[in-house]
Amino acid sequence: MANSGQKVVLITGCSSGIGLRIAVTLAKDEKKRYHVIATMRDLRKKDKLVEAAGDAYGKTLMLLPLDVCSDDSVKQCINNVKDRHIDILINNAGVGLLGPVESISIEEMKRVFETNFFGVVRMIKEVMPDMKKRRSGHIMVMSSVMGLQGVVFNDVYTASKFAMEGFCESMAVQLMKFNIRLSMIEPGPVHTEFETKMMEDVAKMEYPGADADTIRYFKDVYLPSSIDIFEAMGQMPDDIAKCIKKVIESNSPRFRNLTNSLYTPIVALKYADETGGLSVNTFYNLLFNFGPLMHITMSILKCLTCSCLRRRTI
Repeated sequence: MANSGQKVVLITGCSSGIGLRIAVTLAKDEKKRYHVIATMRDLRKKDKLVEAAGDAYGKTLMLLPLDVCSDDSVKQCINNVKDRHIDILINNAGVGLLGPVESISIEEMKRVFETNFFGVVRMIKEVMPDMKKRRSGHIMVMSSVMGLQGVVFNDVYTASKFAMEGFCESMAVQLMKFNIRLSMIEPGPVHTEFETKMMEDVAKMEYPGADADTIRYFKDVYLPSSIDIFEAMGQMPDDIAKCIKKVIESNSPRFRNLTNSLYTPIVALKYADETGGLSVNTFYNLLFNFGPLMHITMSILKCLTCSCLRRRTI
């Protein structure tokens, strides 16, 4: 139970990766300003979180089961919070999907949207009425630079993040009237077990329905380039957690928060040309015409850019 003066923070998707680090970072706040409710679908996967939380577990951090894809689970979780009082909601749960779109079933696409889009919508719908009554609250959504700029072979994942960006941009306007803040967190590549496993798996998979050239472009061009970018520009989950803590503690939190300053010029390409040609042609040339040059550039960047700059948060 939260102590007087503590803010109640509910976080989705805390079994590993970014969600785990957010929960631990806030629970271990030196001033003990947060009472963290860490959630996950299966509490049998709690061991990593409990170990990382240490003495904070059972004091400033508690666990609740939550499946963001289930209306009943969402309602039950919020009802299990004292007085349904949540000061800060951090929507972190998400799934990825990578590969040629011809080989991806509609059911797989729906699964991504069910978690990445409708899962967030369910959570906001459940906590928003209580926040409106109190005229206070902060809703945070884990988006991505792919919610701002499309990336080849990430078509469906990108679409789910674009949808969430549009939804939140619309919601932010009405929530301001109720003194509720809404913030988007937009990381680039982040080194997690989930990302590593996904990259390993997709390299071995077959892609029925996709032509041979597309499969070759995906495996021989896109995947090596993606690995280069991860190694040169990737952040760690702790970097994202620190960024979120800064946004929470800001007197005037921004709506959009890019966590990696190296991505600012990439995103700016899209807004520099209203026709869209500049960003589309730039990414096409980088991937298909200047692939070897990009590999060299990423290698140089990895060597020259110190970790504090490469992982710098806002």
